[in-house]
Amino acid sequence: MAAWTALALGSVAFTATTSARAVPAAKAAKSPARVAAAATPAPKPLPQLIGRVSNWIAASGDNGDLPFMVIDKVAAVVAVFDSKGKLLGQTPALFGVTPGDDSSPGVGDRELSEIAPEERTTPAGRFVSKFGPAAGGRNVLWVDYATSISLHPVVTTKKKERRLQRLRSVTPEDNRITYGCINVPSRFYTRVVAPNFQEDIGVVYILPEVRSLNEVFPAFQAQSASR
Repeated sequence: MAAWTALALGSVAFTATTSARAVPAAKAAKSPARVAAAATPAPKPLPQLIGRVSNWIAASGDNGDLPFMVIDKVAAVVAVFDSKGKLLGQTPALFGVTPGDDSSPGVGDRELSEIAPEERTTPAGRFVSKFGPAAGGRNVLWVDYATSISLHPVVTTKKKERRLQRLRSVTPEDNRITYGCINVPSRFYTRVVAPNFQEDIGVVYILPEVRSLNEVFPAFQAQSASR
């Protein structure tokens, strides 16, 4: 696989919600405010760890004035923020079938069929990411091109994997199904991810699930220690 030019930001290089249900006109005319409230689900609270890390990013400027994401694999949540740290949206997501914070050497150069289950991990770290072409003539957000880790709309070609059902389930325990890429709902991808990352590069922070947070993000440790 031909690697594209690595991007650098600061000292870190490139490596590392539902639509309203149709309502009969008569009911809508009687109580539009009540109908709107019923059609809009209450927002879920942001996972605590995502909140802590996003606050650090915004306060320290670690994102270099670029839009950013914070991804919590344990909670199975992707949160998108603008360059100043304002939350633009969050969604459940799918991740690599095997827990782990590192990609196997050379995994990005292999066919999917050659990647063993234990190598199907979503790596942790800070990645400068950008949209680019992928197989099938589509564009994806390349989180780490060298290891073929991207964020894209959920894949539904293999019905037995039940990826849509996994996204909709109330538990994050069944959100491990991919080869390492991050799958999000199509609507979230087109309405939140694409508009905010399409015209520029952005920074993606994937939180660890095996290694410590301070090990993966030393700058976070340094700021926490200084308080």
